[in-house]
Amino acid sequence: MSEVTFIHTSDLQLGMTRAFLPAEAQARFDAARLEAVVRIGRIAQERQAEFIVVAGDVFEHNALESRTLGRALEMFKALPVPVYLLPGNHDPLVADSIFSRTESLDNVHVLRTFDVVEVRPGVELVGAPLKAKHASEDLVAKALRPLEPTAAIRIAVGHGQAEARTADVVPDLIDVAAVEEKLADGTIDYLALGDTHSTMSLGTSGRVWYSGSPETTDFHDHAPGVAGNESDSGNALVVTARKGSAEVEKVRTGGWTFDALHWEVDGADDVDKLLAELSAYPDKERTVVKYSMSGTLGLEETSALETGLAQLEPVFAALYERSRLMDLHLEPGDGELAGLPLTGFAAAAMSELVEAAADNPVARDAVNLLFRLSKES
Repeated sequence: MSEVTFIHTSDLQLGMTRAFLPAEAQARFDAARLEAVVRIGRIAQERQAEFIVVAGDVFEHNALESRTLGRALEMFKALPVPVYLLPGNHDPLVADSIFSRTESLDNVHVLRTFDVVEVRPGVELVGAPLKAKHASEDLVAKALRPLEPTAAIRIAVGHGQAEARTADVVPDLIDVAAVEEKLADGTIDYLALGDTHSTMSLGTSGRVWYSGSPETTDFHDHAPGVAGNESDSGNALVVTARKGSAEVEKVRTGGWTFDALHWEVDGADDVDKLLAELSAYPDKERTVVKYSMSGTLGLEETSALETGLAQLEPVFAALYERSRLMDLHLEPGDGELAGLPLTGFAAAAMSELVEAAADNPVARDAVNLLFRLSKES
């Protein structure tokens, strides 16, 4: 056979917890991560894929609780095709490696060495496993260095960054230009990468890809001037590789949404638009939104905003304020304070709270409460 179809995924990070999720939402998030991998198995069947490659960070760490690990192993055992797992920086191949627990599964194979593995005649894998939390060199280059061009279809599997995130020297950066030389001369035909949680193609060949995590793990930041974190996660890649070429199709596998939003609010219309935007999310039980605002609102508008957010908060998996980015000011409109049925101490307290609310969210909440109680009375 002159081609092979397989599934490329990575960064399952089974056992991941998110501090901003309440317990009931965390349980649903845990289940969703397993369900995403089950969907990958279904996709493998539908597309007649021969195997699945997980390019690192299969598990969140090497010390999962027994219940989480047990469910993960049952899930792998039920996959309809063989699966090849690469140890990554979250689950490196160390003395207490969690991958020792996968040895009893006939359909699970761990890429423990840099040796070439024959999947079947004419199809090979070569992995670049992490054997420590942090690599001291480009492990993909290490795996490819001793290899010669071959007539077999050869898939390389790596885990790590190809671009530095800081100005510091990073010795383990993956050299994509060097990889593309190996693609051009027939040493390999595709590089399956993990570590970045968004799906993306690297280089110019169209044969070096990050699959991204199959279920969203972090926020897509929509704030002006802020680079998004996970702008395209929740996917898996169906790859059909031939000698010297590869076709890559992105297929949706995730169901959760993590959005970071910012709004400019300066009146009732802006409040209405903001609340309408939140109300329009279709699957709120699987949606996490953190938000910030800037602008100035009066008492009526602030009360409407707080009431609307309070009604929406329980139906989202999580909906919360980014306190450090909030720049929302309370400025009562003409006659708003004078029109309140407050006298004496209560009136004086309201005036003091309004002044403090500019820089103190607790004071802002107190103003809203006092305003609502005065209106109800």
